[in-house]
Amino acid sequence: QVQLVESGGGLVQPGGSLRLSCAASGFTLDDYAVGWFRQAPGKEREGVSCISSSGSGQYFADSVKGRFTISRDNAKNTVYLQMDSLKPEDTAVYYCATDCSGALYGSATVITTRARWGWGQGTQVTVSS
Repeated sequence: QVQLVESGGGLVQPGGSLRLSCAASGFTLDDYAVGWFRQAPGKEREGVSCISSSGSGQYFADSVKGRFTISRDNAKNTVYLQMDSLKPEDTAVYYCATDCSGALYGSATVITTRARWGWGQGTQVTVSS
């Protein structure tokens, strides 16, 4: 069965950290660029970060730049999102998807995806004191 499974979310205080994992089954993640996206209540899903298939290319939304890092372990067929210095506005359901790309529109980095293999169930991140 082809699927993406996100995990690692939870409740954390402002300034805290979490590491999210995106695991794939039924296909090999290292063939694809993989991105993280999030959707807060009442808002549209937005791109957070994207990593190329080799790991050498990385994009971050301006809102998370300097706080989040993305990495991949192709041997484990998994992509990670390390989130530090978390803020309440980071609260959202986080999803991963393949075939992402990043582009600069004016001064803003925009991350999109074709989501070839669809979306997982997501993992909830809540930042609150």
